[in-house]
Amino acid sequence: MPNMDISLKEMLAIDGAIGAAVVDYGSGMALGTLGGSKELDLQIAAAANTEVVKAKLRAMDALQLQDSIEDILITLSSQYHIIRPLAGRSGKGLFLYLALDRNRANLAMARHHLRVIEDKLEV
Repeated sequence: MPNMDISLKEMLAIDGAIGAAVVDYGSGMALGTLGGSKELDLQIAAAANTEVVKAKLRAMDALQLQDSIEDILITLSSQYHIIRPLAGRSGKGLFLYLALDRNRANLAMARHHLRVIEDKLEV
């Protein structure tokens, strides 16, 4: 089972990846990051996207949806941002965050690779 550092490297190896993080959405803290840039501060993205996850969980609760989030996709004019809460027991309360360059990324393949990485990740 790969550890977090290996998983972050695998995430950044996805075509078009510009930044990756494993985030604790209880605290909003990134447990690990790789990549990013002056335009994409992964620590700020981790904290801000924690609010996205919490808002969606509140909405699901208000709607009484007995389901789980597979992933949340945010499309910008130049980027894709994928938030994938970890489903396994050891990953409860964590999510994978991947920012992609929209011109270089294949969204379907990126989502597929994130599922594979999630399945192998041991936190």
